[in-house]
Amino acid sequence: MSQFADLVYVRKARVLFPGVLTSLTVAFAAKFISEHYGAPVMLMALLIGMAFNFLVEDGGTCVAGIEFSSKVLLRFGVALLGLGITVQQIASTGSEVLLITLTGVALTIAMGLALSRFLGRGARFGLLIGGAVAICGASAALAISSVLPKSETLERDTIFTVIGVTALSTLAMIVYPIIADLMHLSEVATGVFFGATIHDVAQVVGAGYSVSELAGDTATFVKLLRVALLVPIVVVLSLVFSGSREPGARRSLPIPFFVIGFAALVIAGSYDLVPVEVKDGLLSFSRWCLVVAIAALGMKTSLRKLGDVGGSAIVLICALTGILAVFALTAIKIYMN
Repeated sequence: MSQFADLVYVRKARVLFPGVLTSLTVAFAAKFISEHYGAPVMLMALLIGMAFNFLVEDGGTCVAGIEFSSKVLLRFGVALLGLGITVQQIASTGSEVLLITLTGVALTIAMGLALSRFLGRGARFGLLIGGAVAICGASAALAISSVLPKSETLERDTIFTVIGVTALSTLAMIVYPIIADLMHLSEVATGVFFGATIHDVAQVVGAGYSVSELAGDTATFVKLLRVALLVPIVVVLSLVFSGSREPGARRSLPIPFFVIGFAALVIAGSYDLVPVEVKDGLLSFSRWCLVVAIAALGMKTSLRKLGDVGGSAIVLICALTGILAVFALTAIKIYMN
């Protein structure tokens, strides 16, 4: 029986290997470009991956591995992000910072729903983009997409959202420090502004430490506080859409296993159950899993189909980014500066 099981796993590994290797190769290429030319690694992985869309369109040997990378590795990477947040950090947050962060997230998601319906895009599209802008950019888009009901346009919309939030994060990393300086924000207030508004963690870190070490530390912490909100958001969406599965589909946990893993690792990291060296290694592995997953999603996306998203989607993601920034600046001026 054991030999039979081993044989099954070997066969499955052989089926997955070509696609996983291709996704990993694209991820390495994206990482190289990012490190040598300063381009966002997530965006590079997407764009390079999209150039290999023919591997999926042709239905060849890579399809199974690409599918595995875009789903299983994605969820594994998101779960490991929990090691970067501690309960103590959340508990030590000042009331003003906590209020600004929570209200900003809630406002952005609510406006995403309202504006998406107004623009004729539907509630699910609004949740996807609103959640990505509100919480943690590409990672949130991938996590939320994994619990939304499957549709013909879901993967296309997810790719658009990842491209949109990555591009706007890069722009914000350049523009927001200028805005903070013009508004004479303190270093702490500047860090709160960056952490509460910029979509992706890497760009938050880049913007924060370009101002000062204090601004960078503050921005990183506030950003991780937003990342922690991914758990309750995904849990709520999982419960809301648990009855939307297709007839005959296999029943599963109403809360995705990777969300449970995320929460468990937050607790493990909070109480030093994981050695520092192991934690750092797992967080690095988490980032690699997400880059590989993004590369695989890119390969599953046709550039021609991506163009079908329409101008209203661009209006929506830009509007939500602007709303979040204006809210955060107003709240910081009132409560902190």
